[in-house]
Amino acid sequence: MNSHRSLDRRDRLWQGLLVLSTVGFSWLAMQAVHEAGHVLHLLATGGSIERLTLHPLKLSHTLPATNPAPLATVIGGPLWGVMLPLVGWGVLSRLAPSRAYLAAFFAGFCLVANGAYLAGDALLQGGDGLEFVLLGTPPWLLVVVGILLVAAGLGVWNGLGCRFGFGPTAQSIVSADALTMAGLTATLVLVEVAFFG
Repeated sequence: MNSHRSLDRRDRLWQGLLVLSTVGFSWLAMQAVHEAGHVLHLLATGGSIERLTLHPLKLSHTLPATNPAPLATVIGGPLWGVMLPLVGWGVLSRLAPSRAYLAAFFAGFCLVANGAYLAGDALLQGGDGLEFVLLGTPPWLLVVVGILLVAAGLGVWNGLGCRFGFGPTAQSIVSADALTMAGLTATLVLVEVAFFG
């Protein structure tokens, strides 16, 4: 017996909105929490910010004006960039378990993105990887940590496809979830353009 459930046309439209808005939100919010980690560590160590770039059409970046503890500052990005989404997932799992898959996707996205960034930039050294290496971190360590983060993110994503309408156990798309993610994405775009554009 085939348990495959195919989505109807209406479900496909909601699926498209849910997938696109969840990925869009995850990309923008991942950059925001990554930069929040840099900013938090920079300010906590007595530094100051010259410029913070957060824009939907640009890669995020924190440019310190003063940076008394550069290693702490650079660690803050990937550290809080993965910890905050994981905590958010844990909180949502308790408060709204039926919607926790959205937070799980975001947490997995942040693990994969930060891990790939650390591993890739350990070799390319154009961003945080350059800072880490200049501050004495061996590139191989960044690659190992990056691979572990990516693997953890893929583990978090495992089994989520059905909630987005994919696979043999595809579930019906919850239109409210699609509308919520679209609203969150639009809000994040507006905030970034208004305050960081």
